[in-house]
Amino acid sequence: MSEKKTMDNLAQLLEILPPEVIRALQEMPNLEDLVEVVMDLGRVPEARFPEGSEDLGVAPVTRADLAHALARVGAFSLDNRAGIEATLHRISCLRNRQGEIIGLTCRVGRAVAGTIDMIRDMVESGRSLLLLGRPGIGKTTKLREIARVLSTELNKRVIVIDTSNEIAGDGDIPHPAIGRARRMQVPTPSLQHAVMIEAVENHMPEVIVIDEIGTEQEALAARTIAERGVQLIGTAHGNSLENLLLNPTLSDLVGGIQSVTLSDEEARRRGTQKSILERKAPPTFDLAIEIQDRDRLAVHSDVADTVDQMLRGFMPSPEIRQLGEDGALEILKEPLADVSHHISNIVKTAGAKIRIFPYAVSRSQLERVIRTLRMPAEITKNLSEADAMLILKANVKSAGRLLQDAEDRQTPVYVVKSNTIPQIQRSLREVMHLDVQYVPEEDDALKETRLAIDQALEGAGTIELKPRSAPIRRLQHELVERYQLKSQSVGSEPNRRVCVYPVDLFE
Repeated sequence: MSEKKTMDNLAQLLEILPPEVIRALQEMPNLEDLVEVVMDLGRVPEARFPEGSEDLGVAPVTRADLAHALARVGAFSLDNRAGIEATLHRISCLRNRQGEIIGLTCRVGRAVAGTIDMIRDMVESGRSLLLLGRPGIGKTTKLREIARVLSTELNKRVIVIDTSNEIAGDGDIPHPAIGRARRMQVPTPSLQHAVMIEAVENHMPEVIVIDEIGTEQEALAARTIAERGVQLIGTAHGNSLENLLLNPTLSDLVGGIQSVTLSDEEARRRGTQKSILERKAPPTFDLAIEIQDRDRLAVHSDVADTVDQMLRGFMPSPEIRQLGEDGALEILKEPLADVSHHISNIVKTAGAKIRIFPYAVSRSQLERVIRTLRMPAEITKNLSEADAMLILKANVKSAGRLLQDAEDRQTPVYVVKSNTIPQIQRSLREVMHLDVQYVPEEDDALKETRLAIDQALEGAGTIELKPRSAPIRRLQHELVERYQLKSQSVGSEPNRRVCVYPVDLFE
């Protein structure tokens, strides 16, 4: 891995701050890690770092302090953002009802060379790439470096759509951090989608870089760009691919969702209900990267396949890339969370379904997981009838009386971190005591089996899988059985293997 080099022009940001704030900042040993400075009228100014916040002195911010800073920054746009000439810093303001500025957030903008080394192979692939992650995790920094690498090192025609001058800095001349990429400024955020289309129609780019796709019009413009053969590199509002899929405004970026009613025959073949959810269209982005931490990424190399698996109720199994302690790139693989074969055993032995009382947990998502994985569970509206309670983590503090009631009834309580399918699946695994740890062979075998099932459902002939050990073959047979297909083991050890047969062969 190449060494990261940072250019932050921190001195220019400090120049706009009141002298007392500058002195307090300069005394801090971790100044190079500063994320932003917050100045709100009547409150002590605050320095924010990745690990927390610290007060800057004891004197509250005055109107004179705010005026001092405002005189040294550019004009604010309609989205209440401004910049500092020839830097990447972003100044955002808070206003009162009369429109007067009563607070400032001064975000440090950094150009970091080497920040995309972990994903450079994907950037250079020519495929459209979507970056996801929480605010402040470094998405815009990566976009900036991607623009530089593609335009300067690979000599591609790159255009940056810069709505708030955050990617290429304030002023008419783009910051050198974007290399030879050209920058199109957007007069108002509501026109970002129009400028995206204008870039394609007027300037013949090979690559378009766009930050914060956030509206339906922008999602539609992104699809138009991708369909014209232009590589699109962008970020969107959402921490994960699943968050995006559940967002009705932006789900089109990853193919969208539609409800489909199957025929009785097709529903029987798939082993599902007649009404199911399917991907509506090809995704706008081929690849998706979830930035989990500055040195850890989850890579979905085939967005279409990942979305299809999620809609079938399976948790995605992305490639995990991270930097080790020695700075070397480590590529890991998350285990699959397909618990169907363990669940089938529970179905056979359980006399009655487990009754689950959800509190603030999405009922539709919970029903979907139970239905898709055929879990021996049902939802109840009464805690008094429940065998287990699921509660959303954000609501734990406000549900004291209910939790006490559950404790009095000796009803076990399981906390769900968020209303997403993977988190609900994890909690249901705990409810059913499914502590599944897959070895790599199981991971590979189940993936191979799923592909064979898809081919069989589409009418392919007999599909022969790779030779596997007896325990692995048993898992494969159970997964095939879930889809009401037939399978059998053929051959002799050590080449004994599973064959999957189409339904028609047995009808």
